[in-house]
Amino acid sequence: MKRLVLLGGGHAHVVVLDALARARLPDTEVTLISPYPRQIYSGMLPGWIAGHYALADTAIALPPLAERAGVRFKQARGVGLDLDARRVRCDDGSEIPFDWLSIDTGPTTASARIAGGTDHGIPVRPIEDFVTRIDALIAAASADPACSAAIIGSGAAGVELALALRARLPTLPLALIGSTALPLDGLPGRLQRRARRLLDARHIRWIGQRRAKAIDTDGVWLDDGQHVRASHVLQVTGAAAPEWPAQSGLATDAGGFIRVGPTLQSTSHPFVFAAGDVAAYADPRPKSGVFAVRAGPPLADNLRRSITGGTLQRWQAQRRALYLISTGDRRALAAWGPLSIEGAWVWRWKDRIDRAFMARFSQHGR
Repeated sequence: MKRLVLLGGGHAHVVVLDALARARLPDTEVTLISPYPRQIYSGMLPGWIAGHYALADTAIALPPLAERAGVRFKQARGVGLDLDARRVRCDDGSEIPFDWLSIDTGPTTASARIAGGTDHGIPVRPIEDFVTRIDALIAAASADPACSAAIIGSGAAGVELALALRARLPTLPLALIGSTALPLDGLPGRLQRRARRLLDARHIRWIGQRRAKAIDTDGVWLDDGQHVRASHVLQVTGAAAPEWPAQSGLATDAGGFIRVGPTLQSTSHPFVFAAGDVAAYADPRPKSGVFAVRAGPPLADNLRRSITGGTLQRWQAQRRALYLISTGDRRALAAWGPLSIEGAWVWRWKDRIDRAFMARFSQHGR
């Protein structure tokens, strides 16, 4: 009996589980290891914060999906690998043997890059912890008019979070801090300017061309010496790799993300695969759930081919991704390359895409 371990319940592995449910691997024992019994779909998280969805609407239950696929589910966190013995070390002290390993654990938030971030910041990852702390923020703001918030990071996720919080908490003093002149850096200029106008209209203070240097109990210190007062500081900054892949001996890039080739195999250990934000692709892409989901089908296919002795197929992520950014009021912005649009119909389009994605996996029970 061959052994495949799926380490992490990320978006790519959810797609792998769905593929295994449709066609199981012959003579193969498959184990899914994840610290949480559900996968919260990041694309719907701002909608939950804004009050458009119940949290259950955004979550894929992993045990029933695994059961349908004939996969054993183990609730634990992977903390290391013994690549010579081919074992996954878990935080409960157990070691799970494998012949093939696929890793989709996701990244962490780069909290430690800002002094005090680990102690005083609220990182967006891991999402399960973030959800708990957002609940606490909403409760605090509802009870205490002195409550305030600042968000560090003005990409799509930071802008969505700011607008969602404003929709949920109309009077909360709120600031968005970014290192560029306008929010949504890298997206079309028209969309950047529209986002700036939205922040002004929603009374969200925009602090551009500034970097956060330190977080304390009273707020954020910026690189120009300015102090932004906030009782809650949310970090929506760059992704950071966990330490254990490099410590285990896997080839990683300069940031610690697992290097994989076009077949999604580790460049140092061909019996190890990786996808999602924990992977450093041969043709680099932004850390985004869009690319994690798109990596799911080729990952499932190549795992099957590797285990059954087939020829692996090369995969290259699309160069452009469709960005759909909700604005907290059942409207949304959209960008595709240099093109941009907005409106209520864009939000309805996004809502249909998100609900269809969830329905694909949630029909098996929660």
